[in-house]
Amino acid sequence: MARGEIGFVGLGIMGKPMVRNLIKADYSVTVYDIVAESVEELATDGAIAASSAAEVASNNPIVITMVPDSPQSEAAILGPGGVLEGASEGDTVIDMSSIAPASSQKIAAACEEAGVNFLDAPVSGGETGAIDGTLAVMVGGKKDIFDANFDIISAMSGSIVLCGPYGAGNTTKLANQIIVAGNIAALGEAMVLARKSGIDPQVVFDAIKGGLAGSTVMNTKGPMMIEGNFDPGFRIVLHQKDLHNAILTGKEVGVPLLVTSLCQQIIGSLMNDGKGNLDHSAIANFMEDMAGVTISGK
Repeated sequence: MARGEIGFVGLGIMGKPMVRNLIKADYSVTVYDIVAESVEELATDGAIAASSAAEVASNNPIVITMVPDSPQSEAAILGPGGVLEGASEGDTVIDMSSIAPASSQKIAAACEEAGVNFLDAPVSGGETGAIDGTLAVMVGGKKDIFDANFDIISAMSGSIVLCGPYGAGNTTKLANQIIVAGNIAALGEAMVLARKSGIDPQVVFDAIKGGLAGSTVMNTKGPMMIEGNFDPGFRIVLHQKDLHNAILTGKEVGVPLLVTSLCQQIIGSLMNDGKGNLDHSAIANFMEDMAGVTISGK
């Protein structure tokens, strides 16, 4: 017997494995996405297909949304055929999308007006974390709602932290993305320096990964740079969106974000080169192009 009924809207590179982990945890999951093939694919894995976000919400007291950015979250939850159209008083919406904190607060206000509970709960860990169920989840909202939904979120994650009120989850996620982008850019520079200096980047990686420079970013993205493998786990276009939201949020609260702005310019150049759908480890391509070498040596 299933543990409970959950709706899930958004079946992209992250949403699909998250739904599969909910099913593995014995939850009954009703799914919807604007891409019909994605719904059909998850239905073969045991999910229940729905034809709209409103239908998902009308049949499930808890609805998770996982879409690309603020406009999509607002459309999926607040728009025509959206979650609130089908939700009932006392239901809960958990938006696990990475969006602007102000947008999360707007959605939260609309949910409260409708008598619907809300959490903003963006994640970090990329496709690998989504598949393995080890995502880090940063949550904004009320503690009682957080506590009531902790087990559901746990089925998809390895770390869950209540960061503060509405929007705090997405502010924390922006902080995460600033650090990740800066680390990838620095790692790309270092590996390009090694290659052009005639030193094997693999040797440099092995020598420094256990020291102060070592990090999860290095352990995950360094091998991709060394192999020249930029198949997406987290796409450049999505990191561009996150840094854009960070810069907007910095402007709103009066915080200059110099490193973030530089990384955003680098990513913008890569987008212009048609590399937006590569993994964000391809930030290193910018350094490679400037230096006239590749880290992989290919």
